[in-house]
Amino acid sequence: MHGIMKPDRKIMIISTASVAGREEEAGPLGGSFDLTDTKDDSFGMKTWEKAESEMQRLALGLALSKASLTDDDVGALFAGDLLNQCVGSNYGLSGYKIPYFGLYGACSTAAEGIMLSALTCDAMPVRAAAVTSSHYCAAERQFRYPLEYGGQRTPTAQWTVTGSGAFIVSSVEEDAEKRRGTRVPVITEWLPGYVVDRGITDVNNMGAAMAPAAADTIKRYFDGGHSPEEFDMIVTGDLGHEGSDILCELLLSERIDISKVHTDCGKLIYDAAAQDKHAGGSGCGCSAVVMAGHILRNICDGVLNSILFIGTGALMSPLALNQGSSIPGIGHLLHIKGEVL
Repeated sequence: MHGIMKPDRKIMIISTASVAGREEEAGPLGGSFDLTDTKDDSFGMKTWEKAESEMQRLALGLALSKASLTDDDVGALFAGDLLNQCVGSNYGLSGYKIPYFGLYGACSTAAEGIMLSALTCDAMPVRAAAVTSSHYCAAERQFRYPLEYGGQRTPTAQWTVTGSGAFIVSSVEEDAEKRRGTRVPVITEWLPGYVVDRGITDVNNMGAAMAPAAADTIKRYFDGGHSPEEFDMIVTGDLGHEGSDILCELLLSERIDISKVHTDCGKLIYDAAAQDKHAGGSGCGCSAVVMAGHILRNICDGVLNSILFIGTGALMSPLALNQGSSIPGIGHLLHIKGEVL
C-alpha cells in the first residue's frame, strides 16, 4: 500500500448529502448544500455536541434516501469527527443498523472514509458509507476556548466549519445498471498518506502543520508518472489560505507546479472579503460539505472531468500540545473522474 493503488472493480460514488450551518449557507457555496440551519446552528438540539451528531444523522439519511437505499443495503459505515472519542459520530449514527468503524483523521476524515470505503468495495461487490462532521461551537470549546470567553483569533487561524457530509460508495453492478447513461464520479486511484511532522507547534496555524504532509503525498503521486496538467482541479481540504501558499511553495521547490489547478476547500467555502474567517475554513466538515455539495456535483454535471482530492489533517490533541508536542500532519489522496456508465 506504499504506492498508488488502482481498483480491480468499478468504484462509484452513487450518492452524497451535505448538511451545513448558517455561516456556510451565507458563503459562496450556500446554494449547493442539501440542508442548512440558518437560525442558530443547533439543528433543534440542546448542546453543540448533540447538534453535530444530528447533522451526521441527517446527512447519512439524506444520502441513503437519494439512492433509494436502506440500512440493510450498506455493508460498512466509516465515520469520524473532531470530538473526543468521536462521540459526534458514535451518538449520531447509533440508530443505523450498519457495521460501524469509527475513524479519527482530523480534517482528513472525509478522504480517509471514502478511501476505506473504496478499499472495501474493491474487495467485494458491496456498498459502503463514509460520514464526517465538525461544528464550530463544539470545536472551539474542545480545542480552544468556549465562545463566551471572547478570545482573539490570530490571522493564520482557520474557522471550523459547521457541517456534515455523507458519501455512498458502491461496486455493486445493480447500481451501475440503474445509472446507465448517466455521469457518475468514479474513484480510479488512491494513495494513503504518511504521517509527516515538521515541528510546527502553533495551534493557530494548522495550515502550516498540514501542508508538508499534503506536499509529501502529492509528490509521491506525481513521482508515479502523473503530472498536474492531467487534472481539471487539485483540491486540498483544508489548508486554508496560509497552508495553500505553503503547499505550492513546497512543491515548486520540487519542480512541481500545481498553482494553475490548485484550490482548497477552506478557501472555497467562505467569502474572504465579506466573511471574516481569517485563513479560511477547516474541520472535518469543511472538505466533506464542499466535496459532497459542490465538487462532486460539478463532476456529475460535466463541469469537471478529472480531479485529485487530498484530504489533510492535523493529528494532534490539546493534551499533546500542552505537553509541548508538535503537530503531525497527514494527507490522503483520491483520483476521481466523471464517467458515463
